[in-house]
Amino acid sequence: MGSYTEEAARQRALTSGNSARGDLLRMATLAANGHNTQPWMFRFGKDKVSILPDFTRRTEVVDPDDHHLFVSLGCAAENLIIAAQPLGWQATAVTNGTQIDVMLASAKAAKSDLRQAIPLRQSTRSEYDGQQVSASDIALLKSAASQEGVSVLFFTDRDAREDILEFVVEGNSAQMDDPAFVQELRNWIRFTPDQAMQNGDGLFAACSGNPVVPGWIAERMFGLMFKKRTENDKYRNHIRSSAGVAVFVGNREDPEHWIKVGQSFQRFALQATVLGIRNAHINQPIEVPRLRGEFARWLKMPDTRPDLIVRFGRAPALPMSLRRPVADVTV
Repeated sequence: MGSYTEEAARQRALTSGNSARGDLLRMATLAANGHNTQPWMFRFGKDKVSILPDFTRRTEVVDPDDHHLFVSLGCAAENLIIAAQPLGWQATAVTNGTQIDVMLASAKAAKSDLRQAIPLRQSTRSEYDGQQVSASDIALLKSAASQEGVSVLFFTDRDAREDILEFVVEGNSAQMDDPAFVQELRNWIRFTPDQAMQNGDGLFAACSGNPVVPGWIAERMFGLMFKKRTENDKYRNHIRSSAGVAVFVGNREDPEHWIKVGQSFQRFALQATVLGIRNAHINQPIEVPRLRGEFARWLKMPDTRPDLIVRFGRAPALPMSLRRPVADVTV
């Protein structure tokens, strides 16, 4: 375990050489993304960085319309925008179909707390401490998440969180009953440090608080332990130990707004990191189509598509997930 965490820290500090360009792209690759598939490619032009979808890294069962993929691209774009400022660039993102062009203009370099948080942000898939988050901290999270075309709703009272929990359990049950979903998830799990290091992607078991055991044992344990009842019990504990839940809703159901949702969420997650607040996705109600409309009606937004559901609270950090080298994601 020690060697893995040391390598994770080393990779998160790496840039492609010592160039500003390498630092910028490395920070972009540390963005949140579904299953840690890293479904992006980057192309550096004269005055811009283009972010392109890598459809070979789709998760077609859980994300058949590439919603999560485009949210992930938005997260990467926002990291790039934030990382550009301390390097002396003002960055602006423009969506062109399925491509994002981040335009760069010279500007005075300025320090940024959010930039410092980029290599520290993680999806912390564990129980939290059950303590409330202050109103002032929630106000900072709301401000960070503010994005044209995106609404962000916060739920901190117990009754609302219990309602959301029931949606999550119902969605998780449906997914656990789907062999294709289970197989796709299994394909992206990295059971051992060696698997995580070799691939540089996917969901390393330790990043979810699971024990690291030899690969042949882990493969058998997955089938024995990854059961609907145990997973539902886990989510009950996770949500009930959280301080609240944030729901992100784009104004329209298209890639442009999914990208905007990703930008909004990435700033939320980075501001949370600055404040010592953890977060993790509980997206089952929006991933199961028959539940998505019910959840939108519960939100009193029946004509929208809810995009992300995120729990937040405080907890110790878990091991960090890895990323592929910058050279592997540039064209």
